[in-house]
Amino acid sequence: MKMDYHMHFEKGSYDEAWAEGFFEAARRRGLSEIGISEHSHTFPEFRDLYYEDLVLDDSFIGAFQQKWLQSNKFKYTLDEYFRFMEKLRRKHTVRTGIEVCNFQDQKKVGEIFRAYDFDYIIGSVHFLHGWAYDSSEIKAEWERHSLQEIYEWYTEEVEKLADSGLYDILGHPFNIRLFCFLPDFDVTPYLERAVRALKRADMIVDVNTGTLYRYPIREISPYPDFMKLAAKYDLPVILNSDAHRPEDCGAYHDEAVEYVRKFGYTTTLQLVNRKRNVMDLS
Repeated sequence: MKMDYHMHFEKGSYDEAWAEGFFEAARRRGLSEIGISEHSHTFPEFRDLYYEDLVLDDSFIGAFQQKWLQSNKFKYTLDEYFRFMEKLRRKHTVRTGIEVCNFQDQKKVGEIFRAYDFDYIIGSVHFLHGWAYDSSEIKAEWERHSLQEIYEWYTEEVEKLADSGLYDILGHPFNIRLFCFLPDFDVTPYLERAVRALKRADMIVDVNTGTLYRYPIREISPYPDFMKLAAKYDLPVILNSDAHRPEDCGAYHDEAVEYVRKFGYTTTLQLVNRKRNVMDLS
C-alpha cells in the first residue's frame, strides 16, 4: 500500500482546485492515500512560539528571519484547516496531520494540540539555537560553527522532541547534511543518541525524499548510517515526499521503497487517529 503523509499546501491556498493537484499526482504515482502535514507556521496559534524562539535581532540571520515571519505566515487558523480538510474528505481519502517545529516550550505546544484530533503529528528540527539552518538565504551561518557543535545541537533537539511525548514521527532525520557540509569525525554517538530517544518515545522515522530533489545533497533522509541504526533498533518507517507543490506529491516513492528495503524493511504504517496499521511496503 503506497502512502505519503508529509506535504504542505503553503505555496497555494485553501482552495479545492489547488488541493486537487496533490490528489492527481497521487493517482499518477499509484498512491492509495495521502495526508497533509501543514507547517505550524501556517497557524496563528503558534505565532508566539516562533517569536519566542527565533533569532530576530539586527544580525543578518535576525533580519532574514524577521522578514520570513512576516511573509505568508499564520494565514489560517487550525479551525479553518480542519474545516478545509473535512471538505476534501467528501471526495478523497486524506489524513489530517501537522508538522511542528522544535519549540522550546513543549508544554505550550501540548496545550494547542489538546483541542484537535490529528491523524498524526510530525515533530521536526528546523531551528538550532534560533537559526533556520535549512534556509539557503542564511547558509553563511554554517561557516561560523563547527560541525561537532551543529551535530550536538541537532541531537539535543531530537531528544527534546522525543522526550516531550507529543509526536508520532520525527521529520527528515539528520537533514543537516542538506548543504553538503559533511563531517570528518565519527558521528555514530550522535546518531545512537537520537535513535535511542526515538525508541524510548515509540516514534516513527520519516524517510523523506525532499532532500533528494530539493537540496544540494541529493540524498534521501535519513542517510544510510542513521538507517542502519534505525533498523537495528526496529524503528518503524513511513515514506514521504515532503511535497510543497502539487506535482511533487509521491515524488521518488519507488526509490524510497528500494532504499529502505536495503536495511531489511518490509512494512510501513497507515496512520489514522494517532493509531498505526502495519502495511506491506509497495
